[in-house]
Amino acid sequence: MLAAHAQVEVQQCLLTRLAEARSQTDRLFDIISPAALYQRPIPERHRIVFYIGHLEAFDWNLLRPRVPGLLSFHPQFDQLFAFGIDPVDGGLPSDQPHDWPLLAEVHSYNHHVRDALDVALVNDSSWDSEPFEAATLLNVAIEHRLMHAETLAYMLHQMPLEEKSPQTSEPAPAAGPIEVRMIEIPAGTATLGLSRDDTATFGWDNEYGAHRVHVPAFEIDQCKVSNGQYLRFIDAGGYEDRSLWSAADWQWKAEQSVSQPIFWRSRNSGWHYRTMFDEVPLPLAWPVYVSHAEASAYARWVNKALPTEPQWHRAAYGSTDGIERSYPWGSEAPGPNHGYFDFRRWDPAPVNAFPRGRSAFGVEGLLANGWEWTSSVFAPFDGFSPFPFYPGYSANFFDGKHYVIKGGSTRTAGCMLRRSFRNWFQPHYQYVYAGFRCVSQ
Repeated sequence: MLAAHAQVEVQQCLLTRLAEARSQTDRLFDIISPAALYQRPIPERHRIVFYIGHLEAFDWNLLRPRVPGLLSFHPQFDQLFAFGIDPVDGGLPSDQPHDWPLLAEVHSYNHHVRDALDVALVNDSSWDSEPFEAATLLNVAIEHRLMHAETLAYMLHQMPLEEKSPQTSEPAPAAGPIEVRMIEIPAGTATLGLSRDDTATFGWDNEYGAHRVHVPAFEIDQCKVSNGQYLRFIDAGGYEDRSLWSAADWQWKAEQSVSQPIFWRSRNSGWHYRTMFDEVPLPLAWPVYVSHAEASAYARWVNKALPTEPQWHRAAYGSTDGIERSYPWGSEAPGPNHGYFDFRRWDPAPVNAFPRGRSAFGVEGLLANGWEWTSSVFAPFDGFSPFPFYPGYSANFFDGKHYVIKGGSTRTAGCMLRRSFRNWFQPHYQYVYAGFRCVSQ
């Protein structure tokens, strides 16, 4: 059992982090005009109003059952904002704005939830007897909210510019010309996952357990594929060449009339890029953000492939002396010299902007500037056990239809840059801040 003073420190740290995470999501909702909060910027996602209530309902439904005497005061909202309005026949959500409560009602619910939880958590005597369970649940609440902070960012990215209040952002650093080259990665091992013996590190259920994988030698792009490189793929007719696309990807592309990255805009003056708060001439040095389907087609066009999850790990954390690093650059915690992440910037930077973030093999930008697609289907590691308090977090997506993405974006929280963290999306989802790099054997 933790010493009393250590328990207090853990408790205070987690409660401070929860408050900071709340501030992060509150600021996002403030960017949008009130009249736009009932919009659905992305068809596959709920209306924004759902997320305003969901973040508090999730915390409430997760934490309330373990606090004696804390009773539900609005069961209808507890359920509505836990699950939302179910899509009809498994299709896209079909609800209308009038199906949702008034904002004043949602805000009242949120304030009540926060006040009740804050009092209960500060005075919760179970920290003395169940410190690890309490810490795990609070970490779940914190990281769930921070994940949604990124989801909300790319949702808001798709909204009309006039419906958002511009925010300041750290300027992109200057970078020299991009040298398009591949790095040789020698054969070796990659450790995936998190050890169950590591009680000091929080991890989601799909991160366990740690295991070593032998990875044959391969080559990998030094930098993420840039907008400029991807433009050549478009100019060469890549979106019209059926041989570059799987049957399912080609059908999706045709049905959805996909002919360019979702962040690009075609104007009379040429290609432009929709940033969070502006539209600018296409920044050729920035990483291209595309779906798994688009990334795969590009990789075939250059006679290469997307990396597997073990290959990505080997390139990111391996070294010539056989010792794996905590981060690509070493053991130092992620900082401003290693890349843009942890909400420091709204939009990406040049793919070669942070040489100090290089891995031991010289691969750049692995934990910053955009997630990276892999060719690995999202699946459990041996011995997988779902969280009993959130059984569907990972297990619901072990369906063979989602692909692992690794790394992080400018809007990814620093705590999720740990080596074992895994993210995943369907192959036709264009909206996430995800780029890619290619490998060859």
